[in-house]
This record gives sequence, structure tokens and C-alpha cells, in this order.
Amino acid sequence: MEELKDVSIHHTALKVLSEITSMKNYDEVIYKTVQNLVCTPDVDKVDMKRTLEQAIKSNGLETEIRNVVYHLLRASNKNEINKNPVQCNDSLSYLRRAGILWERRVRKSLNSMCTELEVTLQGQLRTSAEREELLNKWDELSNYQIDLSNYRPVYAPKDLLEVLISLKGPMRQEDDIYPKWEFSHITLPVKNLLELKMHFRDLLRPPIHNWPAQCKRILSQRLAPLSQHALKKGQTPKPLRGELWSYVLGSHNFVNNLPYWEKLKNSVLMTDLIVDKLVFKDVQLTATNDDQYFVFEDILYQIMLCFSRDTEINQSIQSDFTNISKSKQYEGPPSGVVPFHGICMFAAPFCYIFDSPEQLYFTFRAFYIRYCHRLTTINTHPQGIVSLCLLFEKLLQTHEPLLWSHFRELQIQPIRIVFKWLIRAFSGNLSPDELLILWDLILGYDSLEIIPFFAIIILSFRKESLLQVNTIENIEAVLADLSSIKVLPLIQLTLSLKN
Repeated sequence: MEELKDVSIHHTALKVLSEITSMKNYDEVIYKTVQNLVCTPDVDKVDMKRTLEQAIKSNGLETEIRNVVYHLLRASNKNEINKNPVQCNDSLSYLRRAGILWERRVRKSLNSMCTELEVTLQGQLRTSAEREELLNKWDELSNYQIDLSNYRPVYAPKDLLEVLISLKGPMRQEDDIYPKWEFSHITLPVKNLLELKMHFRDLLRPPIHNWPAQCKRILSQRLAPLSQHALKKGQTPKPLRGELWSYVLGSHNFVNNLPYWEKLKNSVLMTDLIVDKLVFKDVQLTATNDDQYFVFEDILYQIMLCFSRDTEINQSIQSDFTNISKSKQYEGPPSGVVPFHGICMFAAPFCYIFDSPEQLYFTFRAFYIRYCHRLTTINTHPQGIVSLCLLFEKLLQTHEPLLWSHFRELQIQPIRIVFKWLIRAFSGNLSPDELLILWDLILGYDSLEIIPFFAIIILSFRKESLLQVNTIENIEAVLADLSSIKVLPLIQLTLSLKN
């Protein structure tokens, strides 16, 4: 058994080494640093192995390598989930097909808009005067004049919801026994309440004395796993949140990516794409009209314009419809992400954390790749939007049967009430301070399951008011204002209750 274990470790080490050497910044971050260390007096050629190891530790490179391995293993685990046997289940083939059709529909809609407006998806080069004007207004893009009257969002969350509700899988014998839920026929595994309580149990541990000082000590070690563990408390000191998030998401060395940021910016200055108008339209329809985020309008234009040009996003996001997406008939923007109504609200909360647009961008990009894109694609991922809707539905029926019955008697589909929370991970619904605590937990527990779980908590918290109204308009009115909601106390209260 030990021999098998050693062989497994050896193969894992070889795989990780191969992935490290193929990293984009490997030459700059690791290889050249080691070369420079070898040339220093700290490394003795007679005893090179020992002295080089010591030099690597004393110069902080060991910590950087540990973080690299951590992020590679996290990415590897994500890819392993994509290869999970559940995806090979014939009973879910309709779900994978729906994902392909949804992606095709979105891209076809974008291409149709191009045809309608007589522009190409590849865009056109800006004139020198246009480039100069855009560059001069780069830091105040809200003053950049652009006609958006003929542009509309490619799709809105409600469009995806209608597709999700209409999903039809193969009939099963037990379908005649159990109540007809919107998602009950989907055979994806989701946690029950007890399993969720176990998963988030660290939130019930008593607070550590002088927690801000402890977080500073954690940051001084510059280790991503420790930063992730610190976020599990849900009590992140505001001044330290940016650093902790950066380590967890692997964007702490954003300086190494500054040339890439300039490349993206230059692409925006050089080429006029249809997605540029969609970005401006989305920011104006959402963040600009939000009392909490309108002050960040200029920076959001920068972030989302560069985001639309970033081909590394397309390369990083694993999906079931990769081959379809690459079809010339259904071309998309360079990033592979078609802007939809509200996409900038994934980036808006980061404006409260980072002053540097570059660090904001690379941290947001990593967050989007790991989490947000799961919320807008139809897939079999255990934390994809389908699984989150199913989790919400099962928790509501099992643990709030009065509310479930109330909605069903009124012929109101419960998912319609909370879908806007799920698809945006509560961005634009909770106050920024409370939203960032919720997102701390997403990062700390590496789980989007906290979103439907918290949606259930809010419904439970306002149950008495919900039971007194009988139209969807009044239900939405009861839930419209979440400004008084406190994330951590409500979650801790729910976790502490006996089943």
C-alpha cells in the first residue's frame, strides 16, 4: 500500500511540475529567479542542492511555489469535477444538450444583432482621432459620447430562467409519486440541510481574540491556503480583504501581469467591437442606476472593456459546449463571454476593495472564471446554476413546507422569486458591506452553495410577512429591500438551530 502511495505521489508531482513549467509566467516568476539565486554567493556549487534549497526558502520563492501548487491543484480539482461520472449519465444528456443549445442561442442572438446593425463581430479599427479621444477619456469614460439607442442586452436573467424552467428530462417511475417541482426531475446530487451545516460549521466557532492581528500574521506568511481558511470566519477586516482575496484567487502577483493589462487596454483603443456598446449599455442600465455603485461607473467601463478582449478567460473556462462555441457560425467575443444584462454587477463589488484597476481586474477575472460563469451557463456542475436552483427548491420544500405550500397554492413558482439573487450572487441586492461578507464565505468555503442557502434563510426570516400576501408583486415587495439584512448573524443563527 505504501509503495502504491509513493507511486501516486510521484506521478502527481510529475504532473504538477509539468503544469508549472507550462505556466504563462513560469520563466519570469520562477525560472529566472532560480537562475539568479544560483549566481549568488548564497549558493555553493560544492553543496548546491542544500544551499540552493536554503536560498529558495530565504528569498521567499518556496512560498510562491507553494501557492502555485495550491492553485494548480484547485484548478485540477475543478477539471476533475467536469469529468465526474455524473456527466456521463445518459439521463442527463438532455441537460448537456440544453447547455449547448443555450450557448448557441446566445451567440446566434449576438450575431443577428451584428447583421441587423450592419457591423462585424470582429469589429473595425478605430481612426487615430477616435483612439486619441478614447485614450484621453480613459479615466473618465462616463464622458465618452457613444450612441447606444440601437443596442440592447443580448439576454437577461429572466431569459435563462425560462429555459431552466422548461427543461424536460426523461420520465421516471417515481415522477408519479413525488410532487411536480420545476427541477425535481433533474437527477443531480445536492446537499441536504445537515450536510450544509457540516460544510459551514466553522462559522459557529467562537471568534479568535484580536482577529485583525491574526489576519495580519496570516498575510505575513503569504500562503494562499491560510488566507482561504481565514475567510471562513466571515469576519474579514476590511483593510485586509483585498490581500486575502488576492492570495486565494492567485492574483497577488498582478504586477507580473501589467504588460497583459496594457495589451488589453491597447486592444480596446485600437478596435471598435459591438461588445463595447453592450458593455456601456449594461453599466448604464445597472451600476449607474444603483445608489451603491454609480460612483464606480468609470472604472467599470475600463474593467469590462478589457474583460471582453481577454482570450485567457475563454481558454480557462471549461464547458460542455467548447466545440460548439468555437464554430465560426456562432462566433463570440474574444473572451468567449457574451455580455448580458447585469454582467458588470459581478465586477462592481470589487470596486470597494481595490484602488488599483489592474489588481481589481485580475482578482475579478479569477473570481469570474472560478465561480460566476457557472451562474450563467446550463451545465451539470455541482455548483452550476441548475444545481443551485435544485438545492434551493429542495431546501424550501423540506424545511419551509408552509412557504412551499403557500407559493404552490398561489401557483407561484418559488424559483422566480429568488432567481435574481442566485444569478448575481446577491450583487445589487445586499448592501456592499454585507455582500462582501457573503463573498468572503464563497471564497473561504470554495462554494456557491451559500447563495441558495442564504436565499432560504431570507425567506424564513420574512416568512410571516410572505404568508400574508397572495400575489407575486406583493411577495416581491416584501423581499425588495434587503438593506437591513445582516449576513453573518442570520447564517450563524440558522446553523445553530436543531434540525
